[in-house]
Amino acid sequence: MKKNSEHNMPVAARDRMLMTQIAPNFLDPKHEWKRIFAELWGTFLLVLVAAGGPVVAASSGNHAGDVLLPVAPGLMVMVIIYFMGTVSGAHLNPAVTLAFAIRRNFPWVRVPGYIVAQVVGGWLAALFLAYMFGNAAVAPGMTLPGHEVTPQNALVMEIVLTAALVNTILGTSSGARNIGTNGAIAVGGYIALAGMWAAPISGASMNPVRSLTPAFVCGDTALTWVYVAGPLAGALIGVIFEWILKGQPTTAGTIAAQGTLDIDETGT
Repeated sequence: MKKNSEHNMPVAARDRMLMTQIAPNFLDPKHEWKRIFAELWGTFLLVLVAAGGPVVAASSGNHAGDVLLPVAPGLMVMVIIYFMGTVSGAHLNPAVTLAFAIRRNFPWVRVPGYIVAQVVGGWLAALFLAYMFGNAAVAPGMTLPGHEVTPQNALVMEIVLTAALVNTILGTSSGARNIGTNGAIAVGGYIALAGMWAAPISGASMNPVRSLTPAFVCGDTALTWVYVAGPLAGALIGVIFEWILKGQPTTAGTIAAQGTLDIDETGT
């Protein structure tokens, strides 16, 4: 009966109820550094796994686990959502941050800080791999169009993949599900699935930072435009599709996008 009553609750009343779940100092600017650090650290881990898997395999000569490499970024994202999704929203991706902002779940004033943190985190991951294995050894961690795949076709693939990723993220967050089990499994599962079937076409990046930072470390940036334009265009399409499917943005989506910092009601 409780579930039915909440389902029939007016939208404004339901939003007020959701807002009571946020600690009083949720919007206190003094906590922004925690969110920025969370995005930096989370993106570092994501790029370390996504680019580092192929780098380690190539450097060690052990390719026994190559079939699992496309799954690794999805598993990493799943873990990150679990351990810090409530801190920053676990965007880890400029395309996702921009999608939340366009969707009006995330304030534009905070977008630059998140994107800078993501770029720095990805850059540090690429530099770590270069330190461990050498600059040239980072090349296998780059995302490039597959054999006989044109840059234009790779661009289209990145647009489609990112549109579906953003739809998955926005869709699971619209009911306060991105922070928790459902969102972690859905988002991580989608990234793993996309990698399994689309990595041979475009690398299944869906994330400008994941592609740009290894490319800059290697000094090979000729095709980075594919992995900037594709995810950004896909993110915009994903937001449009979310408006078609769900309508106006929700308070629950805002909570998911911005995090709660796990601060209890005492403000400690």
